[in-house]
Amino acid sequence: MKIRLLAGLLTLGLAVAGCGGAKVEDKPSSAAAPSGSQSAAPASGGGTVKIAINPWVGYEASANVVAYLLKKELGYTVELPEIKEQLAWEGFETGDVDVIIENWGHPDLKKQYIDEKKVAQTAGSTGNKGVIGWYIPKWMVDKYPGITDYKNLNKYADLFKTSESGDKGQLLFGDPSYVSNEDALIKNLKLNLKVVTGGSEAALIKGAQQAQEQKKPLLFYFWDPHWLFSKTELARVNLPPYADGCDADPKKVACDYAEMDLDKIVSTKFATSGGKAFDLVKNFTWTNEDQNAVADDMTNNGMSGEDAAKKWVEANTAKWQAWIPK
Repeated sequence: MKIRLLAGLLTLGLAVAGCGGAKVEDKPSSAAAPSGSQSAAPASGGGTVKIAINPWVGYEASANVVAYLLKKELGYTVELPEIKEQLAWEGFETGDVDVIIENWGHPDLKKQYIDEKKVAQTAGSTGNKGVIGWYIPKWMVDKYPGITDYKNLNKYADLFKTSESGDKGQLLFGDPSYVSNEDALIKNLKLNLKVVTGGSEAALIKGAQQAQEQKKPLLFYFWDPHWLFSKTELARVNLPPYADGCDADPKKVACDYAEMDLDKIVSTKFATSGGKAFDLVKNFTWTNEDQNAVADDMTNNGMSGEDAAKKWVEANTAKWQAWIPK
């Protein structure tokens, strides 16, 4: 599911966000452990760690694996409150959030909460590479020559018209909290398109699946890592390539999204007094393939976040043992 997100990504930030994952028919849900009143647990364990759940299943996958290890290996209680990106950052100041486990850029929020207020800190890379883009079902590439070139989108805009988009082509978006440059891109590239908000990751997934299976035209915002790419044939639209600084002014963006090295953000209090819980969060790093495997189990295989995490942990002992503080 996400840059300012994920988004975006999230202003509109998903992309990035859980018990059942982002099922196509459901809103994401969280698998919160029993709540406790203590945050930023001591090194000996036994306290409570609050990991915000942002609304996309890849995020939920990471959060559930970290939560499972905090509980089973280190003896912490874990809370997984469902909080959208912007509000999650505010939680560092109020004490409601210890960890954002997958951050999609957000230089504005980093400046505000890390540099200026000093209530948050970065805690290293998740190992995941995040990319936001515009996609169409693969069948459209074969039927409409050049449609993946943004310069040809106006030629094909009528294909994407819906009752919500009026006389313009629809660009389907997800959760309003996602990181997003879409309005600026449409304006600055002079595209005859209109952003229509589907409201969730699940809406994007369902739309993409139906578009490919039923040969229905669809242009939509999406992101990688995501399990959907292994289940549905999609093609990315080529926007003007990203260059350093091309997205510096949100109103003047006329380039594609940058590939991001997704990182973890923690409260300063948690970083200084979180003990082994903080060390585990800091040490956590895995691949897009790892995340997609857990997210797929949560979304398509009927598994709760905790059960999907348990399955991954049991199959990847060498990886997670390296995260456990000595």
